[in-house]
Amino acid sequence: MEINSSEGKAFRLVYEQVFPVVMRVAYHITYNMDVSEDICQEAFIRFYEKAIVFRSVDEAKYWLIRVTKNMSINIIKRKAREQATVERLKKIPSTAAPNGEQSLLGNETRLLVREAVEKLPEKLKAVLVLKEYADLNYKQIAQILRISESNVKVRVHRARKIMESMLDREEMHVS
Repeated sequence: MEINSSEGKAFRLVYEQVFPVVMRVAYHITYNMDVSEDICQEAFIRFYEKAIVFRSVDEAKYWLIRVTKNMSINIIKRKAREQATVERLKKIPSTAAPNGEQSLLGNETRLLVREAVEKLPEKLKAVLVLKEYADLNYKQIAQILRISESNVKVRVHRARKIMESMLDREEMHVS
């Protein structure tokens, strides 16, 4: 089924199916819900205005994921100084409620994982975000990034190993 990005019914179909995925991709690159929403809105505006004819919903989805990923990375690069300040503020310890020990440990773990993902090289970060947070398979990631499926597998493996190594080192400092 051909999808014309500027045709109302086709646009609505793609939007309903793809928005949750592109939102997850944007969020797990930027870690900012407001910025992610803006990125997704801009990606769909570009999708509509380009008036591209896609062979399938999946092809339109891959195009939107690529655009969203690139826009997210550009925003991160542009706001690097602001992000560093925000990250420093996030590291300030908060006081936990008497029964909130588990909640605090969960928040610390999420923060450590987020920081480890942010430290990954862009090539590894991109595949890991698409695999773990967008729930895409290797073939889909390969199409989005325009690399081979085996290259995707290698990058995911390397990213996981680096993350494991970083988190093992962090565990020693957390106790």
